[in-house]
Amino acid sequence: MMSVQPLIFDTNIAKDKPENIRHPHNACPFCEPAQLTDILDQEADRIWLMNKFPTLQATWQTLVIETADHQGDIATYPVAQNRAIFQFAIKQWQATIASDRFTSVLLYKNFGPHSGGSLRHPHMQIVGLEAVDGYAHLTPANLSGYPVVTAGDLQVTVSDRPVMGFVEFNVTAAFDAINELADAVQKVVQWSLQDYFNGRCDSYNLFFYPFGDRLVAKVVPLFNVSPYYIGYRLAQADTPERMREIAAAVRQKF
Repeated sequence: MMSVQPLIFDTNIAKDKPENIRHPHNACPFCEPAQLTDILDQEADRIWLMNKFPTLQATWQTLVIETADHQGDIATYPVAQNRAIFQFAIKQWQATIASDRFTSVLLYKNFGPHSGGSLRHPHMQIVGLEAVDGYAHLTPANLSGYPVVTAGDLQVTVSDRPVMGFVEFNVTAAFDAINELADAVQKVVQWSLQDYFNGRCDSYNLFFYPFGDRLVAKVVPLFNVSPYYIGYRLAQADTPERMREIAAAVRQKF
């Protein structure tokens, strides 16, 4: 059985992290851009910088602040702004991969109280793992599934072999089709927050994967984590009938 060593979490650093998802009146460090340090790159109000609270050992942790708007999100950005954010974040991710400094490099986003995030201000994270292959547990089957939309080089699916479950969407495109990928992810996120369970879903994760000569973005609407996954690493998926219903519902967004 494949084994991947765990990432080591440093609680001495974590105890000082700011938090304003569950306590929204707490101060937001990303709302004071003049006070930010260790900036790696900047484009308009998009900022790539070092994470001041690198809680994971043997990693290089950075943040991509998506916008100056504290209440912004993929679901509500104008199309042009959302595309620019995706272009900026993916460019920095790809540059970090190309540096060959790390065993693997992750790009992901947390949104909402069930996502594992601590700050409401919209941001993504680029994390270089020094000794761990972050993609080791994934298979091609995790990144495909029931078809939602196929349009030229773009494909959207509902996972029939999800990483965790229950519902996971995969958006696949060529690396030179980031705008198309950004538009599709935006529609999936909008459906997840506005329509899924009649709008009762308030959180999601977004993960990016290099997949040969293509790029996959996985959107995972979140409620509570399944005990089957926590205790046994057993993913759960909806019935085929339900997945087809979901695919048909999301297709209406396109």
